[in-house]
Parts: sequence; C-alpha cells; structure tokens
Amino acid sequence: MILDFVLLVVGILFVLAAAELFTNGIETLGHRLNVSKNFTGSVLAAVGTALPETLIPIIAIVFFAGNKGYDIGVGAILGAPFMLSTVAFPLIGLTVIVGHLLKKRGVALHAETTGLRRDLTFFLFAYSVALFIVPFEGYTLRVITAIFLIGLYVLYVFQTLKGESEDMETPEHLFLAPKNPHPHIFLIIAQVIISLILMVGGAHFFVHGIEKISLALGLDPLIFSLIIAPIATELPEKINSIKWILEKKDTLAVGNVAGAMVFQSTIPVSIGVLFTEWNITGLALVSGIFAIISAFIALTVSYINRKYFAYGFTSGILLFVAYIYLVLTNGAG
Repeated sequence: MILDFVLLVVGILFVLAAAELFTNGIETLGHRLNVSKNFTGSVLAAVGTALPETLIPIIAIVFFAGNKGYDIGVGAILGAPFMLSTVAFPLIGLTVIVGHLLKKRGVALHAETTGLRRDLTFFLFAYSVALFIVPFEGYTLRVITAIFLIGLYVLYVFQTLKGESEDMETPEHLFLAPKNPHPHIFLIIAQVIISLILMVGGAHFFVHGIEKISLALGLDPLIFSLIIAPIATELPEKINSIKWILEKKDTLAVGNVAGAMVFQSTIPVSIGVLFTEWNITGLALVSGIFAIISAFIALTVSYINRKYFAYGFTSGILLFVAYIYLVLTNGAG
C-alpha cells in the first residue's frame, strides 16, 4: 500500500514536471513560428498541459486492460473536461475577483471573446455527441464518430490558426537554454521529446498507483480516477492560468483552459469510444452533464458585459461541490 502510494506520488511529480517542460518548449516553438496569442493559448499551451491526462487513459487502456484499466481510462477521459469546467474555470474567476479586491487588477476579464466562444462551442458540440449519441449505437457508428471527432479537432486548430488575435509576447527562455534568447530549433524539439518521455513514464506509475490503491480501499477505480487523476494532472492548466491572470494575460489564461477542453472532448474521447465499451452511466454521466452545464454558463456569460465574466466562470465550482456530494452520498455505485 505504501509502495503504491509512493508510485502514485512519483507519477504525479513526473507528469507535472514533464508538462511544465513540454509547455515551455511548445511556447518557445510558437514564438519562433510567429503564431498568435490565441493560437498559443488555445492550441499550443492547451495541448501541452492536456497531454498528461491524455496519456493516463491511453496507458490505462493499453497496459492495464485486465485490471480495471478500462474503468481508470474512461474515468480519466471524463474527469478531464469535468475538472477543467468546474475547477479550472472557477479558479480563473476567483483569481480575477481576489485580484480586484486586492486592487491588483480590474474585475473585467479581458480575454478575446471570439476565441473563447469558438472554443466553448466546439467543446459543447463534441462532448454532447460523445455522451448522448455514441453510447446508444453500434460499433460502426462509434468508429465513424471517433474519426469525426478527430477531424473536428483538426478543423478547430485550423480555425484558431487563421482567426484574428493579438501577437504573442516574448516567452520565457527555453529551460535547456536559459541564457540564450534564440535557441536552436533542434534544442527546442529535444526538450519537447524529453518531456514526452518523462510524461509517459509518469503516467504509467500514476495509473499503477491508482489501480492498486483504489482496489485496496474498496473504491471503484472509475470514480476514483474521475476525481483524483484530473485534479493532479490538470495542475499545469490551473497554475499557468492563475499566473497569467495575475500578469493580466487573460487571453492566454482562458485559452489554456478552454482549448484544453476542446482537445479533451475530441482526441481522448475518440480513444475511449474506439477501445472501451464506452458505457457512460451513473455518476460518470453526471460528471459529463455538469461539465456541459458549466461550459454553457461560461459561453452565455461571454455575451454579456466583461465585468460578469469572472462571476460566470466561478459559478462552476457549485457543480463540483454538488458532484462531490453525490459521490459521498451514493458511493461508487
């Protein structure tokens, strides 16, 4: 039990460190490629910080299929958008509100609304298809849907790339070249590859620890991984977004979370649809519904005055609290 807990902690540390390393490399690459702030936040940073919770279900499904691996994988897939919409978004709102109360910034959230609305619309459409259409049909439709979702994300990337946005500011120096403001492209790629290797290893340790501890405690791995795994693996989105909000880089902060939601509702979901039974019921389905409601609230608020953005984002935490209550009162069933 102790060894399993150590493996879980080691896995988390590896995954988080690798995510930070990867994001730094991707942002440096984005600056080198001269892409926009919206594309950097919603695609480059989002994909970088979303990779941990993407790798966890892949590792779980592929390597632990006979040991509740499917449950862990599906839980991680569903838990990612749930935590992003009900925890990460509220953290952005709370940071803005607290910053305003401390007179560090205004209460208005100055994110690019066009990009935010695009992100949330793609998410709501893709995730609704995965939750409410796929589970009730045959495998052929699931294959078609998986291909459709992957194509949808490609379309999203294209739309984000060609959309209007502010230019990206100069990023921090590359970790592997802290004194070089213009590192060689191969050094940037090398950092990305190293971070991916660390991420795969950390995800493997993390899944192993979750599986053993959940079984030892008598918890359903699906529920355990749906709550615990995303809280840990989405720390990069949360930390980066809070930092960007405090620096008044609202577009990067919001784009990091909203873009990750689009990625999580298409690429990992496609993997779950193809390689698991994808029978989403009970508390797992509730988490998906709550994620959709929270995202819809954020989308609705984006059409109102900017000073209400933070409050609309923060409201998602109520759904998270409600979900925890349902888990505690209804158990793993």
